Amino acid sequence: MAHVYLDHNATTPLDERVLAAMLPFLREQYGNASSRHEFGTLARQAVERAREQVAALVGAKNAQLVFTSGGTESNNAFIKGAAGMLRPAQIVISAIEHPCVARPAAELVRAGWKLRKLATDSDGRVSVADAARAFSEKTGIASVMLVNNETGVIQDVAAIAERARAADAWMHTDAVQALGKIDVDFAALNVHAMTLSAHKIYGPKGVGALVLDKKIELKPLLSGGGHEQGLRSGTENVAGIVGFGAACEIAAARRRELAPRLAALRDQFERGLVNLGATIYGAAAARIANTSYFSLAGIDGETLVVELDKCGFAVASGAACSSASTEPSATLLAMGVAPEVARGAVRVSVGAATAPAEIDAFVSALTATAQRLRQLTAIAV
Repeated sequence: MAHVYLDHNATTPLDERVLAAMLPFLREQYGNASSRHEFGTLARQAVERAREQVAALVGAKNAQLVFTSGGTESNNAFIKGAAGMLRPAQIVISAIEHPCVARPAAELVRAGWKLRKLATDSDGRVSVADAARAFSEKTGIASVMLVNNETGVIQDVAAIAERARAADAWMHTDAVQALGKIDVDFAALNVHAMTLSAHKIYGPKGVGALVLDKKIELKPLLSGGGHEQGLRSGTENVAGIVGFGAACEIAAARRRELAPRLAALRDQFERGLVNLGATIYGAAAARIANTSYFSLAGIDGETLVVELDKCGFAVASGAACSSASTEPSATLLAMGVAPEVARGAVRVSVGAATAPAEIDAFVSALTATAQRLRQLTAIAV
């Protein structure tokens, strides 16, 4: 069996239909979307068509969508852009945010902001009650992810947004891991801003979007030619944007069919985990269909990832952007997991091309690898 990819929360393979949509804009239709001639007009039309496709997937209006280079830029654009328009106050985030939210939020402390992190329960759910307490203090900005990238747990963003708006705070959600997996409705979430990314839904890397309530104004991160309604200067990545649009259209068409199939694969895998005595994180909470985050007692997560890779299976020990860190998962620590246990965590995320036979093979490889590592540990002791 060829190497099996089980790390779809890190990135997804480019859908062939997405590639086909992009290729003309990498070859003959190479115009700059800001140019006034025919080449530019064709590029502009393609960008606006993609804007329509992305906006349709999240129930937004075309004018609310600003294209960016991806999730990290979108999250920074909101947090730093909002801070540039507001007086320093409290910024509220959850304790389980991705580093591209947690770090820019922490940087605001140097500019006079107070950082408040919302508590999370043992199943990985952000506490709405703690949010209510947090918003009793003057708050300017709030950001809570819609789906956690490690556990896959779905958060009650709408309930937190309701409290944020009542406190006159600008509310943002990072919906990168939710897009294409669950219904994502910008208006229903009641947020002021939302982050999206193409490469998590079988689109290209290097392109994302920030969806904005037009009632708020952000200070742009970049100064230049005033592209994207003045919020994101720089020549548009036309091919990437076209790919994002195509990926969103495909995701809209197949999500209701895909989610049950991914859930069946995850459940198949987790039955094998139960037989191994694994701890499965977030299993009691509502999760996206494709994600399983677990640990095996006495086995280091990084070691397990390396050994499974040797066996032909690609999995992760946490968030891809911070996988080089030796620190235990901040998400698991927030859930009350002991550091020595959190270091053993491994994430498996299945995708559209994952087959049941691959899951069976993976469970067999995981079982054999875990037994071997435990024997080595016993000999060392």
